[in-house]
Amino acid sequence: MPYVTIDGQPLHYIDQGSGPTVLLAGSYLWDQAMWAPQIAALSQQYRVIALDLWGHGQSGPLPVGTTSLDDIARQALVLLDHLDIERVTLVGLSVGGMWGVRLALSAAHRLNGLVLMDTYLGVEPEPTRQYYFSLLKQIEEAGVITPALLDIIVPIFFRPGIDPQSPLYQNFRAALAALPTDRLRESIVPMGRITFGREDLMGRLGELDGASTLVMCGDQDVPRPPEEAREMAELIGCPCVLVPEAGHISNLENSGFVTATLLQFLTART
Repeated sequence: MPYVTIDGQPLHYIDQGSGPTVLLAGSYLWDQAMWAPQIAALSQQYRVIALDLWGHGQSGPLPVGTTSLDDIARQALVLLDHLDIERVTLVGLSVGGMWGVRLALSAAHRLNGLVLMDTYLGVEPEPTRQYYFSLLKQIEEAGVITPALLDIIVPIFFRPGIDPQSPLYQNFRAALAALPTDRLRESIVPMGRITFGREDLMGRLGELDGASTLVMCGDQDVPRPPEEAREMAELIGCPCVLVPEAGHISNLENSGFVTATLLQFLTART
């Protein structure tokens, strides 16, 4: 498995296919495997890089001194430099979009295109921020994601009508339940606080290139609802596509639609 040491810790990534490069940046609490349908399809024509966020998947713990999404963006650029990749199309879902925009604003010359999925570049609304921080505190104190917390956290990621007995739902629940205490306390909880305590970037979205940007959102995304996606797309001056029958992890709940939309976008960019 490929790793690169960044800020003293091993970052794990997938590198598959050849052609113009696509960087897939996923959601908090998910590893690069969340992109499996897209990796399989896109790697037929493109070089696909998908990384594991710190403390997720096979990546090491959150490096000392990593305190913001700007740090995550800088570390992703180190990965691209390590791989001698000059330009990518970045597809960022949830926190992947949050740090992906920071990469785009700090290194616009490195991007061929930008897809923002189920994400929001404003601050977390205060009631939601306080609620998420309270959940993180409970996880930190317990050292485990308890069944009661799983009942709260897991449904957030899916459309309201999903079958809770489906493999997608149950596998995610099992993965969260299995997270070890040290990983939760050293990486998952701090990464959550970085994510939900982020600064407001809405005032800078006009700096992005609307012609090479796309906003996508599950039409039933609860934590990042479609109105947020439409607001961002208007500020960027780019299209906004709603993914039918999908919640927050729209690329898995309607993988066919998302993959087809990404391929259409990529074809126009390369």
